[in-house]
Order: sequence, then structure tokens, then C-alpha cells
Amino acid sequence: MTTSVFIDGGAGTTGLEIRTRLADRAEFSLITLPDDQRKDPAARRDAINDCDVAILCLPDDAARDAAAMIANDRTCVIDASTAHRVMDGWTYGFPELVGRDAVARAKRISNPGCYPTGFLALIAPLVKAGLLPAGWAYSVNAVSGYSGGGNALIDRFLEDPNIAWRGYGLGLGHKHLAEMQHYAGLDHAPVFSPAVVDAHRGMMVDVPLPLGVMQQVSGNMAANADDLRDCLTEFYARSPIVSIAPADHPPAELLLHKDAAPWDGLQLFVFGNGETGPNAQARLIARLDNLGKGASGAAVQSLNLLSGLPEAAGLAL
Repeated sequence: MTTSVFIDGGAGTTGLEIRTRLADRAEFSLITLPDDQRKDPAARRDAINDCDVAILCLPDDAARDAAAMIANDRTCVIDASTAHRVMDGWTYGFPELVGRDAVARAKRISNPGCYPTGFLALIAPLVKAGLLPAGWAYSVNAVSGYSGGGNALIDRFLEDPNIAWRGYGLGLGHKHLAEMQHYAGLDHAPVFSPAVVDAHRGMMVDVPLPLGVMQQVSGNMAANADDLRDCLTEFYARSPIVSIAPADHPPAELLLHKDAAPWDGLQLFVFGNGETGPNAQARLIARLDNLGKGASGAAVQSLNLLSGLPEAAGLAL
């Protein structure tokens, strides 16, 4: 039995990549609208109510309107927007953190943001285990490929080859902060420094940790980077998608490539300065594809679970 899927907003970057991941999969049948009906409310309402799973690749307000169109108790929703990520009644689509069974049973799933995916994958398990304090003022330095900004930002980079780096979110009120704080269980929103680089896809999320100072302020917690790495390795031991770089032979540098192929994995790195006590420091870094595990790949992972399939089916790993 196939699962019928309607991608509302399928002409954007996230929708197109989801469609590509589903194109050759017999487990799914795609409901599509003619170009002249893609923005027609009546046609969209019919498609949303006819499908088993509606995937919303829309701006926030449009995603709220689309979710409100559902007039049955059968259609499941995966919303790729920010609209419902910390809303009651919606399940956060990060199976490794919230539980695979929770996602498989959900009717309303909110896809995580790309930056929060990297931050939460690193921080949430460690706070939960008591190795990092919930009350610390965390900082996050991150860069993404320009596809994360949608068609407008893609065009801007392609039309102006002189742009190499674009820092933004300078008002410190980025829309991803709420889910970062909520799902990591933090007392305070982190200080978030996002930027876009001259690459189509790819993302690095870097969280620096002055472990020695944190121990002095917060008491019992991780002594060094090895404690953090061991915890993350155990936490993600069952995941076919998330991997932890081993301690031996650590890379001297991490790279993003302009010609990177689509990738749905998530790789976590733990670096330390080898110190214990007040001088101990660590850096936690997540490497992912902002259009993969950061968007479309995550949506397909949730779709797989909703459909009773292996979570990594059809993903590029």
C-alpha cells in the first residue's frame, strides 16, 4: 500500500529536494497540481485533504493557513516552516531527540530548522545527561550555504559573485532561537551568530565551551572533551543518520565544498585542548547539509517513520 503525499510549496528549494528524494520510490505516490492551480486555495485544500501526508514548504503564515485547511482526522502534516516548532499539539521532527515512536504516531510534525538541528544534536543530549549546565549562556557560530535563504538569496549570490560571506541576524532575535532553547532545555536563549558563505549547500554549527569556567560556575559536569564525546557516541549509537567523529586522528580542519552533492547525514565533532581543571576548553561542531538533514532529508525521515518504513530509506548517506 502506497502513501499519498502532497507537497504544498513544491516549487521552492525544500519542496524540490523532497520531490527528488521521493521520485523513484514506489512506496509513495505524489499528488501534484497544474502550475495554474499551485496557488489556488480551493485546489490546495482539496489536495491537502485527499492525501495521506501533506508536506508544507511555505512561509510561516501560509503554513498556518494550510494546516487550518485540513478537515479530516486522517491527513498527517509535516511542516517545514517555523510556524509550529514550539507549539503545543505538534511533534518536533527530530526523531533522534524526541523518539522515533513519537514521530511515527504523530499527526502534526514540525520540521526542525537547519541551524537548530546542528545545535540541538550537540547540546541537548549533553544537557539531558547533566554534562553541560542548562543555565549557561551558550554561544553558537554557524555558516550555511546560500540555498538556506531560498530563491531570493540564491539569486543574490549568483548575480553578485563578489559576495564571499554574509553575516546576518545582527539584531539577535533570530527565529530559530525559540526551538534552540526549548528543545535543549536551556534557561536562556543562546547568542547566535549565523552567516552565509559562497556555497550552494552545506552547514557548520560551532559551539565553543570554556569547560573549566563552566565547572567553576555550575559545579559537577563534564571534565573534558572525552566525556562529551563518549556521551554523544552512546546517545546516537542506534542512529543510521547521525555519526560521531572518533577521537583518534582528529581532522586539522573542516571544510565545506562549493560542489558538494546532496547529503542527508549529520556528523558531530568534539575537539578539546587536552586540559582538565580551569583551563579545559572544547568545541562542539556539527556538519550537515542545510537542504538535507537540515530540511528536506529530515522531512523524508519523518515521512518514512509515518509510513512504517526504515527511517533512512531513500536518503543519501
